[in-house]
Formats: sequence, C-alpha cells, structure tokens
Amino acid sequence: MEPMVAERLKLMVKIFRRECHRVLPSERTTIHGADSMLRVLQLAMAEVNKQHCGEFKVALSDVLMAWKYLLRHRLCLPHDGPARPENHDLIVETYASFLARSNTVDVLDVLSMYAQLRLTDSDPGEQVDPVQLFDFLSANGELSKPLQSSVPSTPSGRSRSSNPQFKMAVRKVFCSYLNLLVNVKDDLAVALTLDVPSRALGRQAFTDLKRAARNSKTSLFLAATSFVRAIQLGGKGYAPAESDPLRKHIKGLSDFVQFLDNLEEILGEVPDPCACGARLVAAIRAALVKGRSSGDEVYAAADESAQELKEQIRRLHQSQKQTASEGRTGISPARPKAHAINHATAYGGRDTLKVLVALLDEEALSPLCQNVADLLSEDQPVLGGEEGTSVFTMFRSPEVATGSSPEPLRNRVQSRLHLLKPKAKEPVIRSQFSCTYGDEGAESPLNRVLDFPSLSQVPTCVHPAPKCRQAEVAAVEEEEKEESDKAKSSCGRPNVTEQRAKLRPENGNSISDRVGDDKDKKDKSGVQMQNKSKKRKQADCKQQGDLENQPPQKKSISAKGPEKSLSKGASKKKLIAGQGKLTSFFRV
Repeated sequence: MEPMVAERLKLMVKIFRRECHRVLPSERTTIHGADSMLRVLQLAMAEVNKQHCGEFKVALSDVLMAWKYLLRHRLCLPHDGPARPENHDLIVETYASFLARSNTVDVLDVLSMYAQLRLTDSDPGEQVDPVQLFDFLSANGELSKPLQSSVPSTPSGRSRSSNPQFKMAVRKVFCSYLNLLVNVKDDLAVALTLDVPSRALGRQAFTDLKRAARNSKTSLFLAATSFVRAIQLGGKGYAPAESDPLRKHIKGLSDFVQFLDNLEEILGEVPDPCACGARLVAAIRAALVKGRSSGDEVYAAADESAQELKEQIRRLHQSQKQTASEGRTGISPARPKAHAINHATAYGGRDTLKVLVALLDEEALSPLCQNVADLLSEDQPVLGGEEGTSVFTMFRSPEVATGSSPEPLRNRVQSRLHLLKPKAKEPVIRSQFSCTYGDEGAESPLNRVLDFPSLSQVPTCVHPAPKCRQAEVAAVEEEEKEESDKAKSSCGRPNVTEQRAKLRPENGNSISDRVGDDKDKKDKSGVQMQNKSKKRKQADCKQQGDLENQPPQKKSISAKGPEKSLSKGASKKKLIAGQGKLTSFFRV
C-alpha cells in the first residue's frame, strides 16, 4: 500500500501545480510537508499562549495532541483520540494566517483543492484516502524512507555523516536556500538560513527584522532586502534613520542579501537546468563548509547532501524533458506571461525554477521525522553562529529587562558601592599671596552667589569691592557733615566738596579733583585742621591696614545703555569707600 499512496500523492501534487493558477494568486506558492506543518503549528500555539499567558512557549505533548486533533478535524475524521485543545479555533486561525502571510499551503490544502482543480475525471490517479493521508502525516504508518527513488551512494573514499540529526539539519538548509529562490515570502526558510553560515545574526537580529517586517506589512526577506537596498542605493534623504534597530546588524544582513543575489545571478545566467542546479548546490555547500575541516560533521553532511541533491535535480530534469516531449501534463513554455512561473523576473532561469519547484514538492511529500522531539527541540545542532538553528528559538523574542535584576542582592550591593564612596578632592594650587584671599571651603556656595550678583542687577567686576566697617564709615560721614555746616556758616557759600562730588566721574582716584578741593578749603582755620588731621591720620592708618589685606581693585568696565546711567546715578549719591578720608588728607 505504501507505493500506491506515494504515487497518488505525486500525481495529486502534479495536477495541483498544473492548475494552481486558477485558485492561487501566484505560481510561486510552495508546499509545507509534515515536518514544516508541525513546526508552524508549534509556533502558532506558542503565539496563542503568549497572548493569553504572556510567555512564548508550549509543551511538546500539547503540540502532538493538537497535531492529531488538527489532522482529524481537517480530514473530517471522527475524533476518537485526544480531546479538543484549549483555544483550538484561535490556534487554527493563527496557523492559517502564517501560511497565507508566507505564500505557502500545506498538504491538507492541496488535498482539499484537488477535486476542483481536476478538469476531467480522466486525469490519472485517484484522490488519496483521508485515512491513509492521516496515517502518513501522523507517522502511524511504516513509511520511513523519502519518496525519491534513486539516491547515489557515497564513494568509499569519503566519510558519511554519522549523526542523522546533522544531516537532516544541513539538508533543510540546502532546501531553504533553494526555497527562497522560488518563494521569497517564506519566513520559515529565512529563519533556517539567516545565520547559517555564521553572520552574527542571532535572536536579537531576527527579532528586529521581524518587527520591521510587521511594521511594513511584508515578509522577513523583503524587509531585509529593502533595508539593505536603501543603505546601498538610497541618498541622504532616503537612507534609514540612525535610530533604526537594523543598523546594528547591517553587515550581517548585507552578507545575507548579497549571497541570495549571487544565487539569483547563477539562476539567470545558466540556461541549462541541470548545470544551473549543480552550481546552486555547489555555492551553498561552499558557504556551509567554509573554514571547516574535512573531518567536521557539518562538512561531511554538506558533502553528502550536495551529492544527493545534484542527482535528484538531474533526475527531475530528465523526467520533465520526457514529459514535455510526450505532450503530457506540465507547465508549458508557451504559457502566457501572466501565468508564467517566472513572470516577476527575466525569462532566464524559468526551466530551472520548474525543476526546483518539483524538488521542493518531493521534499514536502517526505514522511514525518521519526524523532519528533529532535525536530521541535530548542537544542538544534550548531551549523553557523553560537546558537543552533532552532526555528522556535529564533521566533521567540529575547527577554526584555523589567527593572528587577536577577542577580543576588550581594552582587547588586557590591556593584553600587562606588556610588556611595566620597569623591577625593583634587589639590588646589595656591599662590604665595593666598593669605590675602578668604577660605573658599568655609564659605557656602549660596553666599558666593549672593556676593557676585548678576549683570542685570549692577555692573560686576573681576574682584569684589573691599568691605568697609560700618562704624568707621558712619563716623567719617558725620565729621564731613559738621565741616560742611561750619564752612557754610563762616563763608556763606555752598559747600564746594559737594559740588565737586556731583561733577566728579566714576573713577574716584583723580588727583586733579583732590588738588582742586584742597585749594578751595585753604581758608579754613589752621587750628581746626591740625586737630582733625591727627584724627584722620589715625583713621587712615587703620583703614590702610585693612585695605592691604584686600585684593587689588580693578577699574570697573562701564556698561552700555541703561546700566551705565544706573551706575552713574549710584556714584553721585554715594561716595566710594575711603574717598572722604583721602580728600581730607590732601587738605593738610
């Protein structure tokens, strides 16, 4: 019964390929086999669990139960097995959405469309029985060999891959690269090839690419291609922003897109499908074994898979040539451009693409993997970077920091002790005249700010004016007032000192003004001047000692505009410190 089911499946897929343009928008639609269907179901269940529970994970037993129920439900078989899974309708919706977004269908879709795609009942083959298809997809039968009939034996001089898991993973990578040449919207193929060989594109890069594709509502490969093209060909106004997360992975994405461009060039340049397919497989093998020794498991698995795929391409090409010469089913080269399989690109490579489609269809009709746990496990063999090629791991986004550190409390305290240590003050180099300046450490910052007001208040200078004692200033002002009163009473004329003070400029150190004042006051009695000069000399000596301990006084820069008039008015109303004493001193 096994060969009969295999032949029916092959004929069913051939008729589907011949007439799929009637029900599908593109002839580049690829088919998911049992292994790919199980992977997509795992991703769909994990996505549903993330929406309800917040975690992107699912148990292997739950996936197998949902798989059996899904097959029975879509094949319209009685549900005598496991119970209906939780959120089954949402899982089916997510599963179908993933297939539609990737421009793919599964084997169950092919079976449902087979009846309406047959033009006449005389088409060869019969519809596959649902029970037989259920046994084939669920691995209840004894089908354990792939459908391809002739597989070349490896020469005795070369070592075969001893690990079947490595061989299966490497063969999936080969088929995924060939799948991207046919269907660039297949996100599952991008996940298997993005970091194989190593391009430093791990989970974070895949997550950033997935978010960019979701924002632009396109596939993963088209999002990567548009980003790289904008960097390479776009001008300054069209280049992606500097804050774009994909800029961190620009080198890896450029290598990935460039490798696919090289495969596209081979596809368009070589017209012979057999030679073109051999060159494509050789280019993929060279990328996988680069930098590896001949004894490496990946090296041996790549050699073995490359030989098998080359022979399979040659066999399919011969079969299609024979079918075209006999005028039987198949895609006609004279088909209008609207239905051409390579209508989106140049005419070159169209025959090769037909061979690649047939190759991928045979891979999809392979039975389910014997070890499902290895297929869905997160610990896949490392073919490229530091991580394995697990599809489930790639689609799960890295954990985002929530603010609570997972480190122990002792480690967190030790890492933050340097914030509590007092910072050492740098030594300040002081001059030999530092004794003339006040201690900056004893003065608070607020006092320093108050001592130096802003320009909006009064004109400022480099050094503050020396501070006078209030008592001495008051005594000097009283003496000057008494002298002016006596002068008025004796001479009967206004005080010349006050008039001179009004006409005197801001600079109070003018010697000519002082000499003029001395000449005007010579008429005063000598006795009074001698008595008062003694007192002033004593006060001047005391004041001179205070002035020596103050910093030197600089000429204030006169401000422009309203500030200048303000400073002049202030100088007219109030004498600067020491001006009265100096005037009295020159009277003698």
